[in-house]
Amino acid sequence: MQDVKNTARALVRIGYDGRVHKTFRGHLAKERFENEVRVLRYLESRGCEFVPRLLEADPELLKIVTTNCGSVIEHISDDRMKEIYAELSAYGVRHEDAFMRNITYRPADGRLCVIDFEFATLLDDPDGAGLKPSVADDQDDPPAASPPTPPA
Repeated sequence: MQDVKNTARALVRIGYDGRVHKTFRGHLAKERFENEVRVLRYLESRGCEFVPRLLEADPELLKIVTTNCGSVIEHISDDRMKEIYAELSAYGVRHEDAFMRNITYRPADGRLCVIDFEFATLLDDPDGAGLKPSVADDQDDPPAASPPTPPA
C-alpha cells in the first residue's frame, strides 16, 4: 500500500486495488470515525455520486475502506469550490472542512469529488451537530489545553 497521508489525525493509504484505507487516530478518533461512517452512509442513501462509497468499516480498528475518488487537486477558483460544496449541501450535508484539500478529480468521468467527512454535519438531523475542526485539528496537531478557570 502507498501512504497518501500520515498525520497525527489519520493514516490514509491507497491499496494496490485502488481502494482507500483510512485509519483514524488522535484527538476524538472514535467520534470522527463514527461521524464519517454515518455521513458516507447517508450520502449513499441519497444517491450522491461525487463522494467515496463506504466499502468497509471496522469500529475496533477505527478504520474505513472506501472507493477511490481520484487525486487531490492543486488549483480551483473560489467560485467553483463554493459550487461544489453547495452541491453537497443540496444532498443534506455541510462539510465543515470545506477547503481545496478535500476536493479530488476523478479522471474516469472527469468529475470533481468531495472527500473527508469526519467533521461533516447532516443538515436534517437536529442531534447531528457534527464535529467542527479546530485550528489545531486543521494543522494535525493535538488541541491546546484550555487555561485553568480562575476562582470565582
